[in-house]
Amino acid sequence: MVMLKSQKVAFVKSLKEEIKKYKVVGIMPIEKIPDRLLQKIRNEVKTQDTKFVIARKSLLLKVIDQEHLKELEPFLTGNVGILMSNKSSFELFEMVSSNKIKLLAKPNQIADQDLSIEAGETSLQPGQAVTDLKTAGIDVKIEKGKVTISKSKVLVKKGDKISVPISKALKMLDIMPFEAKGSVSAIKEGKLLYTPEVLMINTTYVSQEMGRIFSSAYVLSLELGVVSQYNIDEFIRRAFVAAISVGTEAKIPEGEVIPKLLGLASSAAQNLDGMVTK
Repeated sequence: MVMLKSQKVAFVKSLKEEIKKYKVVGIMPIEKIPDRLLQKIRNEVKTQDTKFVIARKSLLLKVIDQEHLKELEPFLTGNVGILMSNKSSFELFEMVSSNKIKLLAKPNQIADQDLSIEAGETSLQPGQAVTDLKTAGIDVKIEKGKVTISKSKVLVKKGDKISVPISKALKMLDIMPFEAKGSVSAIKEGKLLYTPEVLMINTTYVSQEMGRIFSSAYVLSLELGVVSQYNIDEFIRRAFVAAISVGTEAKIPEGEVIPKLLGLASSAAQNLDGMVTK
């Protein structure tokens, strides 16, 4: 809808006043977001003490032309919307980025991962489907009146283009290998400006990173022989196994070594018995 100059002035003035009611203001790119995902995000944020406004870049620049929001100006590129919320920056980021939808593969689209199909029965009926799947390089056969994929296969390798036949086959098989999700390019809360690199550091991310770092430190401590409360059980286990090995090799009849020695003796006796001519 084309706005008159007076309407533009009224819009900017109204939004400038409204934005003061919220403690957090974010910029959300919408250029590559499918309409149904955008609507999904709209529906969610309006129930979460958050408002989402889409308008021309020139109008939004006037809206954030205020001292405490000036830092957001560089992020107003392309088609964007403004998020206003009384949630924390991290809550707002999580709310937007958690909205995602699966997408079908399009011809000539670049695969961001290997695209595979698994062997097994499909819901497709015999007929043109068989021809289309075979054209895409998929091995199929008819079993019990259903189209069955004979063997698992990588159809498109990561970084390669998706051909027309393969995109058609994936659609027929209801395989949606791509994903679109909401994102926020920047959020201003008080005097702090947050970017996605910081906002993505949530509880889940921190837990995963701590687990990964702990695993690496654990392996390194075993290699260097650094004993701690976290690896002492493993060192004791290794020492025990080594002691049994040394005791067995030295033929020391002690504790856990005895069963090993008896086993060796039994094996030696059987070998000796086999050498005796009866």
